[in-house]
Amino acid sequence: MVKSYVKFQTPKDISDKLLQLVEMAKNSGKLRKGLNESTKAIERSIAQLVIVAEDVEPEEIVMHIPQLCDEKNIPYAFVPSKLELGRAAGIEVGSAAISITDAGEGKDLLKEILKRLKEIGK
Repeated sequence: MVKSYVKFQTPKDISDKLLQLVEMAKNSGKLRKGLNESTKAIERSIAQLVIVAEDVEPEEIVMHIPQLCDEKNIPYAFVPSKLELGRAAGIEVGSAAISITDAGEGKDLLKEILKRLKEIGK
């Protein structure tokens, strides 16, 4: 069942690239890991891209993220698994959201992903 906060389905190829980008940013850039840190990064307008997991329970804890990103004009995308998102960020537990504040060596990949997200309507 699709969650109410998931505004659009991210294609599998983009989802894979998002996880790759998180790993690149972890190694050479800066990430904000977790829901609270991601919310702060959005509110301070320092997030370049916000990635939200689709399998968060209860879904109410992440429902504000897409709306807040829209208000601050920050792009966001969804990945299927919070466990995969957490592992890509270098933590052993799942993460509901990750914000990329500096893509590091992944700048070109970030541009490519943002272009693709605009093409699919987000």
